[in-house]
Amino acid sequence: QVQVVESGGGLVHAGDSLRLSCAASGYPFSTYTMGWFRQAPGKEREFVAAISWSGGSTNYVDFVKGRFTISRDNDNNMAYLQMNSLKPEDTAVYYCAVAKFPWRYDHATIATSGYFGSWGQGTQVTVSS
Repeated sequence: QVQVVESGGGLVHAGDSLRLSCAASGYPFSTYTMGWFRQAPGKEREFVAAISWSGGSTNYVDFVKGRFTISRDNDNNMAYLQMNSLKPEDTAVYYCAVAKFPWRYDHATIATSGYFGSWGQGTQVTVSS
């Protein structure tokens, strides 16, 4: 049974940093693409970043490029999202997800909820101005 658990959220000020962690189990972690999504109040869930099974390829939504970094540790079945220069508009529940399909380089394909199959419960990130 696949389990995905996020942690590391919290309340920070604009300009601060946070690192989200994602612990995954129940499947061969090192062979699957991992992703991060977020959902702000009253908005749809949106793609943030994804990383290939090896960590050698990444994909980001434009509004986090240069501020957020996705990474993974296959030895410990962990994925991370380092978030720097946080803005109030980054406030959301952040979700970690396991992809259903092999890595794709085109953003339009990978940046969709349907590309991912198993999800965590989310961790709240609140950025005050």
